[in-house]
Amino acid sequence: MAELLEEIDVTEEDSQKDKFLTFSLGKEFYGVEIIYVTEIIGIQPITEVPELPVYIKGIINLRGKIIPVMDVRLRFKKEANDYNDRTCIIVIDVKEISIGLIVDAVSDVLDISSQDIVPPPDVNVNSHNRFIKGIGKVGNDVKLLLDCEKLISDDDAQSLTNI
Repeated sequence: MAELLEEIDVTEEDSQKDKFLTFSLGKEFYGVEIIYVTEIIGIQPITEVPELPVYIKGIINLRGKIIPVMDVRLRFKKEANDYNDRTCIIVIDVKEISIGLIVDAVSDVLDISSQDIVPPPDVNVNSHNRFIKGIGKVGNDVKLLLDCEKLISDDDAQSLTNI
């Protein structure tokens, strides 16, 4: 029985290998590994919580579960944008926390094999490049592939678990 469960887990993990959910922030396209994604929802009312970093917009109630939400634009020190009907929240599980990522629009789920992923340029460690795990080549386009583990600092993770 345990062997069967292990086999199912391996099969499920293999089916998600090399799959990325892509989204846009302005004219840039990003991707997150599908294994982190639990769901995609439309923008909804956000309750602000005092003393959180500016990029953590607050919390939402998702079917009885309280989820902190991060504006990815603000996390990357980009200009804030008004939310509209294309704005989405990508709910991911990382560092034992569910967190919503507010993005301009969700695009596709793409297969990007490891051969088509190159490391990001080593330009400036203080820029938002530290959040980039790799650059995926898709036809003539590129997708900046995020490192979900680095989107949330350990301090953020600590303060968000206490909400």
